[in-house]
Amino acid sequence: MKAVVAALTLLVAGAGPVAAQELTVSVAVSMKEAVEEIGRPFAQAHSGVTVRYNLGASGDLQKQIEAGAPVDVFVSAASRQMDELESKRLIVAATRRAFARNVLVAVAPADSPLDLWPTALADPRVTRIAIGNPRTVPVGKYAEEALRALGLWDRIQRKLVYAENVRQVLEYVARGEVEIGFVYATDATTRAGKVKEVFRPAEDTYHPIIYPAAVVASSRQPRLAGLFLDALASLDGQAIVRRLGFLPPPPGAR
Repeated sequence: MKAVVAALTLLVAGAGPVAAQELTVSVAVSMKEAVEEIGRPFAQAHSGVTVRYNLGASGDLQKQIEAGAPVDVFVSAASRQMDELESKRLIVAATRRAFARNVLVAVAPADSPLDLWPTALADPRVTRIAIGNPRTVPVGKYAEEALRALGLWDRIQRKLVYAENVRQVLEYVARGEVEIGFVYATDATTRAGKVKEVFRPAEDTYHPIIYPAAVVASSRQPRLAGLFLDALASLDGQAIVRRLGFLPPPPGAR
């Protein structure tokens, strides 16, 4: 009996503390504040879990995942990047869900004296227009679609200033380095007092701005990653998303 007790004592002593867990979430930078706010109570509710955020343009985050970066959850600002990862089986398709929507807006410096509307972009007084790089930045692709639909894309090519992500577009405008820029409505509110909304392209001029999220296929924490997606879609998570200005995704979106 004493031998058994001694053996159990050794086992318990050697067990040590439960290993801490890290969850890496790659997030489109336009969703930064919402996902981080949702992540705080999530980490508190899961003892020993640290949530780390990798922020950037959705296209850049996609490339990182394709290159084998250690990511558990991907939150994109467009369906395109998620579609491409799904076609390569780099996300767990069954976990994919759309949890928010946004709209495209044109913003100018708050003190801009210009009266701006879509056709005014071709005016000689407008010399610099900031958009995200359409190849990697979803907001840039949406802006290109809208400008093409309005018949302006070819007329303003020399004026375009390409940014690495939507927040860089916002900074260009806030600092007065460009006369106008295209961002998401939710981004414009983060620099209230520095920028002002001047118009909104009609929503039928660009693809719907959907935010899908999914577990990355190579995740080392798939169960925890799935729980994080549940937090995004939960009542509390959705209340945070709505409070920050995001809209519900359309029915059937994923």
